[in-house]
Amino acid sequence: MEEKELNTPETEVIKEKEREVIDRAETEISGEMGVDVPLSPENTEVPLDKNVRLMSPTRMLLRRFFRSKLSVIGIVILAALYVFSWFGPVVYRQWGEVDVDYNGALEYTVNEVKDEDGNIIKQVVATGKGINVLADPSFDHPLGTDEKGMDVFARIMYGGRLSLTLSIFAVFLISFIGVVLGGIAGYYGGVVDNIIMRICDVLMCLPTLPLMLIIGVILEENHVPQESYIYLLMGVLSIFSWPGMARLVRGQILFLREQEYMVAAEAMGFSTKRKIFKHLIPNILPQILVSMTLSLGSMILYESTLSYLNLGVKTPYSSWGTMIEIISRDKVVFEQHFNVWVPSGICIVLAVLGFNFIGDGLRDALDPKQRR
Repeated sequence: MEEKELNTPETEVIKEKEREVIDRAETEISGEMGVDVPLSPENTEVPLDKNVRLMSPTRMLLRRFFRSKLSVIGIVILAALYVFSWFGPVVYRQWGEVDVDYNGALEYTVNEVKDEDGNIIKQVVATGKGINVLADPSFDHPLGTDEKGMDVFARIMYGGRLSLTLSIFAVFLISFIGVVLGGIAGYYGGVVDNIIMRICDVLMCLPTLPLMLIIGVILEENHVPQESYIYLLMGVLSIFSWPGMARLVRGQILFLREQEYMVAAEAMGFSTKRKIFKHLIPNILPQILVSMTLSLGSMILYESTLSYLNLGVKTPYSSWGTMIEIISRDKVVFEQHFNVWVPSGICIVLAVLGFNFIGDGLRDALDPKQRR
């Protein structure tokens, strides 16, 4: 005998809540799959027919990433900075990185000569045009010139090349060392893990900036070429900066090593190489990418700090940090000639913000629990 459903206020409330849950689930599934999927209390399964195309994990990741406005803003900022730094000099050719403007005010010398009566008189003789230093922005120099008569606009473009390249070089070196040593520590454990983690503890206790000052002085005393000086300095910085990445990788591998699929891989006799590169590394790659992206901004700040302390790029070569360094030794430039140092400071801020926005967007997109 079939039971008849009673239409009471309580059942109406229950039905209303069921409809709300179904509508919410329908919206979420439609958003993830990119199609409209009708659901009902009797049939909550997703109909799979030839007209429905499921989204791949990569496409779902990109959709979540570009859903964040800050991520898009970060991409636009970095794209603009890279285009400005790498393709700007191709268009702006009238001044190079080390070109000096000698079209400044006339230079004079005062010579003492004797006239016919033997009296000494002074003659002022123009010897030529001087260097056009600290010029205001004009048509020839959109951002003026610096204290050495070099075009600020051109030096910002060339400085961007060096600052952005150095940050990528340092982050990739840090990530490589950290992933290798962290992976070894997490996978093998035991004595190997203890040794690597104690090395991390020691390196994390060392004062990085004073060490960079000492190493910079050593490199200068050994007359290291300017073309490789800053790269060597950033390489040394990377050697002291990998423990953070190593700890991240170690923690993830310790967690994944106990998962069922890793136990199954162990039971099936897979080689160590296959377990690491096919099962472990791909599963921690998202966390590595997020950490690398966020570290890029920190490396730009490090390079700027070293250059500001006169330990980075040396004149006549330029970087964003080097262009700010002048305010530490010339108060007049700091107070009156903002066009010399403010634009490079703005570029540093924009680059750091761009990398941080992208890093935050990747972290949110890779987090399956994150809902926006």
